[in-house]
Amino acid sequence: MSASQTAAPPLHFDLRTDTVRALNSRLHDPDGAGRVQVSNPDGRHAIAVGIDAPYEVEIDGHVGYYCAGMNKQATVRVHGNCGVGVAENMMSGRVIVEGSASQAAGATARGGLLVVGGDASARCGISLKGANIVVRGSVGHMSAFMAQRGCLVVCGDAGEALGDSLYEARLYVRGEVASLGADCIAKEMRDEHLEQLRALLEAAEVDADPADFRRYGSARQLYNFKIDNVGVY
Repeated sequence: MSASQTAAPPLHFDLRTDTVRALNSRLHDPDGAGRVQVSNPDGRHAIAVGIDAPYEVEIDGHVGYYCAGMNKQATVRVHGNCGVGVAENMMSGRVIVEGSASQAAGATARGGLLVVGGDASARCGISLKGANIVVRGSVGHMSAFMAQRGCLVVCGDAGEALGDSLYEARLYVRGEVASLGADCIAKEMRDEHLEQLRALLEAAEVDADPADFRRYGSARQLYNFKIDNVGVY
């Protein structure tokens, strides 16, 4: 008998009859694991937040704000679009959005991988703290604002003020960049960066050549107070 034949059937939650609270309470079981299917999300907010167990969650439809926020260990896949703050403050695991994402996708995320199949709106990866984000489409303005660690990979274009006030995060963009933010500059693409980018594209199941991307990073001019700029401060 194959493993698939012996695997336990997935739990099923229909959010037209079940509550988001009931779903999240089940996903917060620290001893839990396995597959969970969620139908009819209908744009509800805070679905599958705060998970700290190796669940595999499949959400069939569009979700609202903060889906999969604070994720740890789990794999959450959204078969649709998502609202503001998907995977906000993610610690580990994977969040895959097959559609597009609204503002602040992956905000403050500390670990794990966020994949957006379409476009991501403004401030994608804001204050990124160690996670990796791969966007198959384009991102909006102020993406990677104050990003500290981790990577943002954009297979399309980037909007205005990319990487404004950037710290040590690495930004890879294949398309055009409308403008760079304060202290963000184009940087050399060395072998180590090509290898890192190749691994991220493979993990996100994106068929793209790393050589087609450009790298952007911090010029490190905002790290220290400068007396000559006191009038600006």
